[in-house]
Amino acid sequence: MTREISEVTRAKHGRPARHWRQQVSELAAGFHTWWSRRHGQAPPVSHTDARPLPAGQQAGPSQGSSATPHAAAGERMLWRVRTTVQDEPGSLAALCTALAGRRVDILSLQTHPLADGTVDEFLLRAPAELAATELTRTVSLAGGTDAWVERADAHDLVDAPTRVLGLAARMALDAAELPLALRQLLGRCTIRSLPATPVGGGRAPQAVPVEGVLEDTVMRLRAPEGGVITVERPYLRFTPTEFARARALVELDTRLGPRVPHSQYVLTLPEGNAITVRRADAGDHEAAKAMHDRCSSRTLSMRYHGPVGDADRYLNHLLSPRFGRTLAVHTTSGRIVGLGHLLWDGDETEVALLVEDDWQQRGIGTELLGRLVAMAVEAGCESVYAVTQASNTGMVAAMRGLGLPLDYQIEEGTLVITARLDTVPVASTRSHEAPQERSGERIARD
Repeated sequence: MTREISEVTRAKHGRPARHWRQQVSELAAGFHTWWSRRHGQAPPVSHTDARPLPAGQQAGPSQGSSATPHAAAGERMLWRVRTTVQDEPGSLAALCTALAGRRVDILSLQTHPLADGTVDEFLLRAPAELAATELTRTVSLAGGTDAWVERADAHDLVDAPTRVLGLAARMALDAAELPLALRQLLGRCTIRSLPATPVGGGRAPQAVPVEGVLEDTVMRLRAPEGGVITVERPYLRFTPTEFARARALVELDTRLGPRVPHSQYVLTLPEGNAITVRRADAGDHEAAKAMHDRCSSRTLSMRYHGPVGDADRYLNHLLSPRFGRTLAVHTTSGRIVGLGHLLWDGDETEVALLVEDDWQQRGIGTELLGRLVAMAVEAGCESVYAVTQASNTGMVAAMRGLGLPLDYQIEEGTLVITARLDTVPVASTRSHEAPQERSGERIARD
């Protein structure tokens, strides 16, 4: 499969893709489908993420699995089971009786009423030797249809109301949390935010009514700023209950308006200069544009991979928390000298850096990248990728400095570096929420 890149990078390269992405590709020339990559499911993910589970942990349509290998006697495993049952007396009781016959405990149950039945979602604790395929067969023989079984973990023990309240609380502090909250609410799915005015011009996405649109495995919601949020989930149709929950989260986000956390970090550089690292938003547009004006053509070209005159028109997108998170570095005088972006890209996450020429080679890029990766880890991403040029030794060195497993793909001078976050703890990165001091750094909060 081919990897898809973020809206800004895609607009520069003319990357063709599904539906609306073809609109952006019409604006660029010279590059066409120039790299082929594995589809490493990433940002953001969680215990209900979109990444495929290992064999033995998932049994969906046309999929099977064996019992958990090397399971100890008496060991029990957590499973999430979703199935449709007839809406008639005794149907749920028959299913529960069948599960009890396999020594399966029902820890929680959510119901999603339909016009012709009910979707029941169970959290189960079953003997480890009970394979997912056997669990699916038990459910089917008891009258359940369209059964989906997948491994669960301790996070699923939190009841649904508590989880939703937690998601709402996180989202209230940061507009960038909306796609993360939707994924954790709905489970494995792909979420894309389509701006009302596409980056680089082109046709706007098809308008969505205020109440949204639900079409089996796809829902489209009107974004708070007027764009469109699409949510897609393979195999499992969305229920009206899930649609209503998603609409409620988007409505809450709309009412809260633009917002980003106000914490900031003061870092002393090796030569003694102090800089501040903080979250940026649309209010930083003019300062970011002024930084563009001070950057050389080579620096802008390294970042935006195209005509430097086009750089300014991407700032609105990059600074919007709707499409990811941006960190700004500014001096004691308030002048922005660096920007770091963590961009939600469907199921993947892109990192990008821009440091003003006079402030390069001082560790600012490394600092920004470390904090962006820490954000990606906190969001549950499996990997992050950077699109750069083979001659950009600074970006290559910064990615290597993470101390993470890296994959490289290069074609015609364009280099894509993917850092995997799911195998090695990122001990060297700084959490953007860390309250403690580090040597040479003090942390200030508004």
